[in-house]
Amino acid sequence: MKHISTAAYQALRAALPVVIWNRRPYETFLRTALRDNSELLVGLNFSDTKRNVADQLIDVLVAKEDKYQEVTLQLMLEVASMDRFPNLEQIKDEADRKQRIQEATVAVLHLRSVTEKYSSRLAEAERAETSRKAAVAQAEAIRRFSDDIASLKNRFLGMQNEPNTHKRGYEFESLLADLFLLYDLEPRLSYTTDWEQIDGSFSHDTDDYIMEARWRTDPASRADGSIFKDKVLTKGKNAMGLFVSIAGFTSDFLEKFKVSTPFITLDGTDLYLVLDDRVRLDDLIRVKKRHANDTGSCWFPANEYLLS
Repeated sequence: MKHISTAAYQALRAALPVVIWNRRPYETFLRTALRDNSELLVGLNFSDTKRNVADQLIDVLVAKEDKYQEVTLQLMLEVASMDRFPNLEQIKDEADRKQRIQEATVAVLHLRSVTEKYSSRLAEAERAETSRKAAVAQAEAIRRFSDDIASLKNRFLGMQNEPNTHKRGYEFESLLADLFLLYDLEPRLSYTTDWEQIDGSFSHDTDDYIMEARWRTDPASRADGSIFKDKVLTKGKNAMGLFVSIAGFTSDFLEKFKVSTPFITLDGTDLYLVLDDRVRLDDLIRVKKRHANDTGSCWFPANEYLLS
């Protein structure tokens, strides 16, 4: 770390007492400028002269430069950037006012000349700190995501032994909603229209999806797919469907919906790979939708995506 020059410290020492005339505004300025490091204000006697207060402060900043260099540079550059002196402008005597403003202008210009080279150093330090905070935030977000997806996986595994099929079905819809929420897919829980039951809905990219969620012993049949197809086709132009069947789909189902499908499918293996954090749900939905658009087929297993 390069030290701040003696000339810069002296220029700050000279500028601080002359840019503000009255003690109370002077104290307010320093307390505001140093609000994130209020310990620097401890021991400063603001009833003393402004010059003595500045000397006390600068002595501490010099002695503890390793800790307060960035704070010192920020204070220097803030004072050096002054182009008006509102407190000095309130001095009633015109001659005195002009003299004080002239003294402040000279002091600030001198401080600016000796601190100009530090602007890039401070900007670099701020960029580095911003990058560090961003990295910390990203790491924390990744950790939270890993914890949340692991919790959902444990819920999923725990549901395997639920004997009450109705309870399991309700918990399954809730788990899917929480999974979609984790991926910011704006889920809506199951709802009923005047003529049909919808197990849930969500948004992804520019499409809205309605969902069929099934946790049954048998694979979803061709008839199940046809019923769901009719539900999807009665929705808006950009509506798609997602048929989730833990037990998978019959060969008749896949044969029927290998062309012109209005929905994509997700089976138990797909879902486990998502919950095991081996594939992202949003990526998987995107490639399944792309496959459906390219081929017309509802079926594109996650294992194939991972191998591609």
